[in-house]
Amino acid sequence: MSADGARGPVVAVPHERPRRLRTTPAVRRLVAQTRLHPADLVLPVFVRDGIDEPQPIGSMPGVVQHTLDSLVVAAREAVAAGVGGIMVFGVPRDEDKDADGSAGTDPDGILNRALARLREELGSTTVLMSDLCLDEFTDHGHCGALDAAGTVDNDATLARYAEMAVAQARAGAHVVGPSGMMDGQVRVVREALDGAGHEDVAVLAYTAKYASAFYGPFREAVASTLQGDRATYQQDPANRTESLRELRLDLAEGADMVMVKPALPYLDVLSDVAEVADVPVAAYQVSGEYSMIEAAVERGWLDRDRTVLETLTSIRRAGAQVVLTYYAVHAARLLGEGR
Repeated sequence: MSADGARGPVVAVPHERPRRLRTTPAVRRLVAQTRLHPADLVLPVFVRDGIDEPQPIGSMPGVVQHTLDSLVVAAREAVAAGVGGIMVFGVPRDEDKDADGSAGTDPDGILNRALARLREELGSTTVLMSDLCLDEFTDHGHCGALDAAGTVDNDATLARYAEMAVAQARAGAHVVGPSGMMDGQVRVVREALDGAGHEDVAVLAYTAKYASAFYGPFREAVASTLQGDRATYQQDPANRTESLRELRLDLAEGADMVMVKPALPYLDVLSDVAEVADVPVAAYQVSGEYSMIEAAVERGWLDRDRTVLETLTSIRRAGAQVVLTYYAVHAARLLGEGR
């Protein structure tokens, strides 16, 4: 600043030139702090009972409800692309849904049949994950058993989760993902697995799962019958530090991995969790995040490839070691082309 207070031109100090490390793609690649690899990605898939061919999901362009056969094809494609894992969601027939979600624990239920088929076909060439929740299987659409007042009964639900965990482990899951946000769910699942001789099956805890509007397309994908919301058990979007309380409890109960869901609207929470957790941290780029990108791409507002890689990189940069995304195979192929 001059003597009369006027500001002079800003001149960069010669040795302070950050742009030197942005000059070429090779330089930028060399100094990149965050790297995305296909093995970081997990592909969520839907398998539906009673269909003869894959069914498109209207609100998720490019994503389908699979038959058992098409599921195997999709899983093989993911493995070939280098994707690290597959998360399986089951969609039963309407007539198989009931108040207890019994199709979720039935060995002949669609999810357990799908897990068994994938384990038979793929062995341990990928990480086979299963969604451990009742919402797809209940006629009321909630994530747990209801009491006489129609409220989710935490402890009754835990008993059902224990049964589900053992059923999924027997079917072939390497990892079970309790996602209902019930208090004590990780402890009960871990004890049930160990008691049934499945000590090697890992638990991916949905540690911070928010009551989010971004799940809308997923409800279509699993043919949800939910009326109302899940705000009494999923986290309030207004709260941040509550996630660290949930994390502390999940770790104490034996979680092998922890997850934040959704991803992009909660990068601050993801960063908080990753800063503290001493186990791998995952984040789920959910259906609404996917559908927003696809809607903008369809209108020519966004470039799909750049947007996919940028959003996934941002999730990794915030601290996620594992990213669940419907773009897993697409992103893996893009990353392969960039090598």
